[in-house]
Amino acid sequence: MNKVILMGRLTRDPEVRYTQTNNTLVASFTLAVNRRFVRQGEERQADFINIVAWSKLGEFCSKYFKKGQQVGIVGRIQTRTWDDDQGVKHYVTEVVAEEAYFADSRRDTDSTSNTNFENAFGNAQPGSMGSDFEMSSNDDLPF
Repeated sequence: MNKVILMGRLTRDPEVRYTQTNNTLVASFTLAVNRRFVRQGEERQADFINIVAWSKLGEFCSKYFKKGQQVGIVGRIQTRTWDDDQGVKHYVTEVVAEEAYFADSRRDTDSTSNTNFENAFGNAQPGSMGSDFEMSSNDDLPF
């Protein structure tokens, strides 16, 4: 079985190109995926994983994914080789995306709606906006 599940941050906006043979969209980007453990006295290490998304999924990624955004990718590992013009063989290992998800919280990604809320209500604390329902510490709860 060849299945990869990754969560990380985009190092740059997805790059879009089209195949020469049948004009299929291909989006490529790199995820910075934090390693699970940190050695004492060292900073957290990250692996930079190349991701390729084809057709509709590639279109989705290119339209909605942006640099710095945290995303989840489900896919498979693929290796390829090719010879360049000088006859040098190149090897590439990448993840071919089969599923892509947003992994940021809505608050992190949608700062404009948060700003609109603060403009309308200020920095109100939960429950401070007034309510028809108030409970004191002496009230009995029905559950």
